[in-house]
Amino acid sequence: MNREQKRAIEVYNRLKKAYGKVKIALNYSNPFELLVATILSAQCTDVRVNMITKELFKKCKTVEDFVRIKQDILESLIRQAGFFKNKAKNIKAMAMRLLDKFAGQVPVEMEELTSLPGVGRKTANVIRGNAFGLPAITVDTHVRRLAYRLGFTNHKNPDKIEQDLMNLWPEKIWTEFSNLLIWHGRNCCKSRNPQCNFCHLYGLCPKKGI
Repeated sequence: MNREQKRAIEVYNRLKKAYGKVKIALNYSNPFELLVATILSAQCTDVRVNMITKELFKKCKTVEDFVRIKQDILESLIRQAGFFKNKAKNIKAMAMRLLDKFAGQVPVEMEELTSLPGVGRKTANVIRGNAFGLPAITVDTHVRRLAYRLGFTNHKNPDKIEQDLMNLWPEKIWTEFSNLLIWHGRNCCKSRNPQCNFCHLYGLCPKKGI
């Protein structure tokens, strides 16, 4: 284990001590619900998404329901998520592909997940890590910001950032580590005015770009 990997493990240990066991903030009861919620979460807060899906999942309980629902009705149900027309289109197309290609079941493999409309690598990692318990690093806006500030990457491209982070932590903590970074980014290392003086990672972070 090199020096950077040791620092990375210490970052994980401190965040784990500070926040305990954390999980994704989106509410869901099965992989398909998490998939819908994650698509809705693009440029929308998890709090708002949870408000939307609380009612949405009462009206649309199955993949078939999302295929059958009229586009304009779905749009009205998710309007507050922003970009609702495109999101509604992707969700319906995603549900249709699940029925046509995967017997209505959310696939596990990365290549199959990213073949679904509206699903990129970030969304696929959310599903793999949180719904299926597989090793997955989710590079969302918080992880991207913190990975750079912590000096763990010099890249801006999410795929390259993911590769950099994969080299620092053992697979078994990838998903948990992603969720810890996201939690820390929301609560302390914010985009504007990061609370460095109160940070649990004080002394470990080079504060790149701050």
